[in-house]
Amino acid sequence: MAIPAIFLPTNLTVTATIKANSSFKKLNKTPTNPFNSSLKSLTTSGKLDEALLLIESQKSSQLDIESYSSLLHACISKKSVEHGHRLYIHLLLNSNKSILNYPLILSKLITLFSVCDQLDEARRVFEHAIGNEDRPESVWVAMGIGYSRKRCFREALLVYSKMLFRSIEPGNFAFSMAVKACSGISDLRVGRGVHAQIIKADKEADQVVYNALLGMYTECGCFLDVLKVFEEMPERNVVSWNSLIAGFVKKRQVFEAFETFRRMQNDDVGYSWVTFTTILAICSQVTYLYYGREIHLQIVKSTNVPDVVLLNSLLDMYAKCGAMEYCRRVFERLKYRDITSWNTVINGYAINGLMGETMKLFNEMVSGGVRPDGVTFIALLSGCSHAGLADLGEELFESMTGDFGIRPSLEHYACLVDILGRAGKIKEALQVVEKMPVKPSGSIWGSLLNSCRLHRNVSLAELVAEQLFEMEPNNCGNYVMLSNIYANAGMWEGVKKVREMMENKGIKKEAGCSWIQVRNKVHTFMAGGGIEFRNSDEYKEVWDELSEAIEKIGYKPDTRVVLHDVSEETKAEWICGHSERLATVFGLIQTGSGIPIRVTKNIRICADCHSWMKFVSKITRRRIIVRDTNRFHHFDQGKCSCNEYW
Repeated sequence: MAIPAIFLPTNLTVTATIKANSSFKKLNKTPTNPFNSSLKSLTTSGKLDEALLLIESQKSSQLDIESYSSLLHACISKKSVEHGHRLYIHLLLNSNKSILNYPLILSKLITLFSVCDQLDEARRVFEHAIGNEDRPESVWVAMGIGYSRKRCFREALLVYSKMLFRSIEPGNFAFSMAVKACSGISDLRVGRGVHAQIIKADKEADQVVYNALLGMYTECGCFLDVLKVFEEMPERNVVSWNSLIAGFVKKRQVFEAFETFRRMQNDDVGYSWVTFTTILAICSQVTYLYYGREIHLQIVKSTNVPDVVLLNSLLDMYAKCGAMEYCRRVFERLKYRDITSWNTVINGYAINGLMGETMKLFNEMVSGGVRPDGVTFIALLSGCSHAGLADLGEELFESMTGDFGIRPSLEHYACLVDILGRAGKIKEALQVVEKMPVKPSGSIWGSLLNSCRLHRNVSLAELVAEQLFEMEPNNCGNYVMLSNIYANAGMWEGVKKVREMMENKGIKKEAGCSWIQVRNKVHTFMAGGGIEFRNSDEYKEVWDELSEAIEKIGYKPDTRVVLHDVSEETKAEWICGHSERLATVFGLIQTGSGIPIRVTKNIRICADCHSWMKFVSKITRRRIIVRDTNRFHHFDQGKCSCNEYW
């Protein structure tokens, strides 16, 4: 039996129809005649008008079911609802209406109308069909798929429950449809119920049903169930493995996701573009440039043409790994670019501190007739914020609403508040918050609190923090930032008060963590950790040489970044153990001269480490690229791409 493509958990849109039950395959066919042969020839060649004229000129008894089926299949493939309507009306007006009783024809009519966005018409055909007599599973499933295709998942489940009420035994088609619908609305309770029916069914579940279960449990966050279903599957295909990888990603188990991908390759399972898209998204999150390039190589070697979703993921990977030269090279070679392609590269330039290139590409986009959207302006405004381009940011905000008619969202207002606040225009930023047509979000108040930190405005910080503590009572970052503001002002009682609040609420500060990929292995360092590495002879040798060299050209530790009331000696010692420094020294030891050092940090880089990186890049003549939670810092020859505005 042909498997309806709507059941397959992929990102590709596939048109499929359902074959009738085997009991309808043995229908008595009209003896072969020239009309049937002519009709099949016309439908195969796509001449639907001529095919319909031929049908309308003949008596229904002269044409067999396969002739009508082949015409409907051609209408579905071309999404030609006009021809489908003509055929349906012809069958309704025909004196012999028995053709509309065949499940094969009913299923294809329902599928045709649903894929052509005529869901009401599909429902009329379905209700007329089931109103007279019980129909087989295929007709019910066709309607369920139609609802699911329009994301009406509850209606699809209602069709399934009505089918059960009619005592129609569900098969793999119906199970797949129902599980897919549960996945669409993350209904774990009903999903488990359908799973129980699958287990109790006389017929063994097929691979499509198992893949649907994997997708459902992944969507509902039940990873133990994902693993259990995966292990119990008699056979696994690429879709099965993709679902397992997606489960690991949802659990933020990045290493396990990569290990599963490696198992796929070692077992010669093959891959799909969905596989690569998922892995590239992980590479973007954790800056695994080595793996990303490996995927790129496999895409280039493939004889299949990659889709735009995969290529956009490739652009995003290079941009978020700080490799904009590769990102632009891929972009220039794209045969087709959608709005996401443009937005990805624009955002890439912005987060890498290249606002000149950002604006150049934006102007190229607009002059080329591509209309920007809200995402475009979030990238532009965010870039202006981090580059200190307040005037340009305000100009772009006005252009967004005036020239392009885009209504500002909360994200746009947050960017504007951040732009003004970072530039010291805190009064103007507050005016924006007061005049906003919607209630300010946590990110907007967070931007104001960060501005208070930058400009040491303690009194306003306390007022803003009160708003944040009420809106986001468990957000560790807000407490830490207020504590840092107090510490910078030497208000240690305030620091103590904030820490007591965190202890009472069970909130813990996130520890600093950095990682670096050397060849095909990722090495992780925690702040104050890496004791074994720091005690090694090679580390001590490189560290001592670096420390001596950078002190000679002017580096002095800035112990003000240690926001604790301890001695200067202790502060200096703590600075040396920051995770980004350990990762950088490790990279210098493990990689050859001339190779850029790429470090990723889970929190914001501190001011002293920023200064230390500049001196190290000058002494070693190595490019050091650090990505923190806010942006990229490209250190080269003693300078940083942020131009000290961060």
